[in-house]
Amino acid sequence: MPDIMRLIQKDLSEPYSIYTYRYFIHNWPKLCFLAIDGTRCVGAIVCKLDLHKVIQRGYIAMLAVDENYRKKKIGSNLVLKAIQAMVTDDADEVVLETEVSNKPALKLYENLGFVRDKRLFRYYLNGVDALRLKLWLR
Repeated sequence: MPDIMRLIQKDLSEPYSIYTYRYFIHNWPKLCFLAIDGTRCVGAIVCKLDLHKVIQRGYIAMLAVDENYRKKKIGSNLVLKAIQAMVTDDADEVVLETEVSNKPALKLYENLGFVRDKRLFRYYLNGVDALRLKLWLR
């Protein structure tokens, strides 16, 4: 858990507590994946899947890749692995939020078929807007 927290806290703007990580990892361990180089965690994705109205909605809560390992498809592969696990568990769609200014994240997700669904004004604690991205699976 400390490796995941170190990696994510370095790159994401929201300050997550240990309880947030535990919530996802303990409730949906099959939807959390790591990329390891030797003994070092260089990438992580943390997700969940639950009922939203009448559909099974997957949610990508956190994705981070060590800056020295970017541009090697690690992030894309982690997302694809998580999506496949969600499909196996009968997900109908996958959603996530990212900062409107996070061009690399937007490019990664849009290249994987996600579309911009909604702008969320002043969504983050730092006052920055978010974009909700959605991937329809069915």
